[in-house]
Amino acid sequence: MIQILNSTQIQQRIDRIAYQVLEDNANEHSIYIAGIVDTGYILAQRIQAALEKICSIQIHLLQLKIDKQGQANQHIHLTVESSELKNKVIIIVDDVLNSGKTLTYALRPFLDADVKKIRTILLIDRDHRRYPVHADFVGLRLSTTMKEHITVSLEAGEEKVFIS
Repeated sequence: MIQILNSTQIQQRIDRIAYQVLEDNANEHSIYIAGIVDTGYILAQRIQAALEKICSIQIHLLQLKIDKQGQANQHIHLTVESSELKNKVIIIVDDVLNSGKTLTYALRPFLDADVKKIRTILLIDRDHRRYPVHADFVGLRLSTTMKEHITVSLEAGEEKVFIS
């Protein structure tokens, strides 16, 4: 395994993404950040903390639970009723974009909610898309082979990104 990012580099990317989100939403009073469980939600918490240091926008943190192996057959659980999201800004957060499948399914709960806009944040974009999705805010874009695997750890004291 080769380390790509250490704790300091991860935090620098989170801080940069927070400023990009602020610029994109400067006139908003509130935004909803939906982190895909598990690592995407931890990343969403970190982005929320970074945003709270630099702005007064009210940030609502949501958990988005998706079975990454069987998305098409599973209900996607969101920790808020979709009616609360009408005319709101939604930001979906995940750790790594591989094919785009998980991100595509993550959009499902928001499609009928008549949201104002949807943005996406990814720590790592591998650019192996099979689905027509893209990341609006990215920590690091990597050119990898399909056989290589990206591992993201955001646990305290273990914050690293590896490629193997």
